[in-house]
Amino acid sequence: MPDFLNVLLTRQSVKFVQTPGPDAAQLDLILQAAMRAPDHGAVHPWRFALVSGSDVPALVDIAVQVGLDENKPLPEHKVAGARKWLSQVPLVILLACRPDPAGRIRPEESHLSVSAAVMNMLNAAHAQGFQGFWSTGLGTYLDGMGAALGFDPLDEHFMGYLAIGTPIDPLVPVVRPDYREFVREWHA
Repeated sequence: MPDFLNVLLTRQSVKFVQTPGPDAAQLDLILQAAMRAPDHGAVHPWRFALVSGSDVPALVDIAVQVGLDENKPLPEHKVAGARKWLSQVPLVILLACRPDPAGRIRPEESHLSVSAAVMNMLNAAHAQGFQGFWSTGLGTYLDGMGAALGFDPLDEHFMGYLAIGTPIDPLVPVVRPDYREFVREWHA
């Protein structure tokens, strides 16, 4: 099997990661891979912010504050889980989408493009020996979360967190479903 297909077929989400994370050259390749996502109308909707080192745990405090500000406090067990998750993560990429400001391309298509970019980043990280986890927890759907993280609330939609690093625990292969359960032929 070609190496590229092996990367695709062995990638899995790994939540708990630690250092080392990607160095500057490896991160450059991960972000270049994101730019290869399909992009209807060349809108370039991808908006990312890099959070590393001692700044990573602060993401929990920001989410807690936004939840309190919106009178939607995050459950304490979720906060504790997020603190545990992020305690050793070397790199988090904040994910957002800026749909076509001219309105030519439907916003859903820009969101799909950002999603494809995230998948490309996960694959590029895996190809270089790292693992990642895309989370839409930690206040992602609070109205003010994107603004609290520096995204423009009028033009950019926050879509979550991508943690990348080296797995803490040995990887256990994931049993995947048989694709035939989800595929059918269509005829006119």
